[in-house]
Amino acid sequence: MQLTEIRIAGFGGQGVILSATILGRAASIYQGLFATMTQSFGPEARGGASSAQLILSESPILYPYVTQPDILVVMSQEACTRFMPELKDGGILIVEQDLVRISALKPNTRVFSVPATRLAEELGKRMILNSVMVGFFTGVTQLLDRDAVARAVADSIPPSLRDLNLKAFSKGLDYGLSQSATVAGGEFEDVAYLED
Repeated sequence: MQLTEIRIAGFGGQGVILSATILGRAASIYQGLFATMTQSFGPEARGGASSAQLILSESPILYPYVTQPDILVVMSQEACTRFMPELKDGGILIVEQDLVRISALKPNTRVFSVPATRLAEELGKRMILNSVMVGFFTGVTQLLDRDAVARAVADSIPPSLRDLNLKAFSKGLDYGLSQSATVAGGEFEDVAYLED
């Protein structure tokens, strides 16, 4: 894997930081890759802006900050507005489709959308949307091994919520794999979520 810059952003309470921690753990502990993660969030416990920067590589990482993400995951409109200009041309944009509307894209951006909050609510807890998003990320990017990410989810979640989060991960993964297959087949449904 070449050096890959990832930014995950949303608002406090969505599990933005935990999502990045899980992906970094999967890469570094279970796949033997190098990973760095930095985070920023507002003073509010919930509802304020939150973002995490994750860099993955097969070789040591010399600079731990994302300069131009290859992959941008946004779970709020504010995060999309703030960070989309940074996305690399030809990058991947992953959005929470019920919370984010996109008005303009950089050239060759690949967009994937998932109703992560809705899928989490179907499982009984809105707060597990981050595990749905981690599964979706794993399915559409195929950057990390799905078993490695599942093990990282299991290791990062308290035992009382582990099974539920693993179900959420699987639900997001299946949704992501179906989106990935649709794109590979030459169709691209996600454009329907863009505003003119």
